[in-house]
Amino acid sequence: MNWAQKIGLFIAAVPATFAGFILCVARPFHRGNNKACARMYAWGGLRVLNTRVRLEGWQHMPAERPHVMVANHQSNLDLYFYGQITPENAVVVGKKSLGWIPFFGQIFWLGGNVLIQRRHRQKAMTAMNAANQAIACRGQSVWILPEGTRSRGRGLLPFRKGAFQTAVMTGAPITLICFSDYLKAYEQSPHGPHTVTVRVLPPIPTEHLGIKDVPDLMARCRALMIQHLTDLNGESPVTDEGHEQQVA
Repeated sequence: MNWAQKIGLFIAAVPATFAGFILCVARPFHRGNNKACARMYAWGGLRVLNTRVRLEGWQHMPAERPHVMVANHQSNLDLYFYGQITPENAVVVGKKSLGWIPFFGQIFWLGGNVLIQRRHRQKAMTAMNAANQAIACRGQSVWILPEGTRSRGRGLLPFRKGAFQTAVMTGAPITLICFSDYLKAYEQSPHGPHTVTVRVLPPIPTEHLGIKDVPDLMARCRALMIQHLTDLNGESPVTDEGHEQQVA
């Protein structure tokens, strides 16, 4: 990504941030805030990046029943690709430092999202309890990035347990979402056009599982994501499930 694109992303973010802030102040913690604000950021950002999102397995996205949504995390640009597919009535678990970003942090908080301080065990547990409450009491899906940090093209990093503990404790199914590697493509051809493929896998049930099953569940989910990411990045074929839908 070159400097012109960085400046373009900043310019595109200004009206999205302003509109999102007004929306969230007008209806704080509304269930539709995240989807609306995410679409605003994605609309301008994807055009600056000259990128479209291709969605596979759209029928597996959470609809009525809340899910724990688990996705890979490559860079800050994920915001634009996640934004294009964020479902209605979903909240995100993000690091506490996001809350200090002017206007964006307030939008994030007023969207009902969960801010977590990972290095402080007690505060992290309190935040994950808030994620559990979002599922159990408010019927909201929760979006968690289990790697805990950006991979920056290093492949899928080791997972943290929080997402899987939340799924087991609430009985919510896990929806795995795989985003193809876009960083290499941007390095090779900054101006594009580019396509980021997103594959949503069939939900994994957790009702019958307990806390002792978390390590195995986490390992199984990570293995599945590695398998599908390998396929999405053109390294090795796997069975393609579901239908496809063009998005933006």
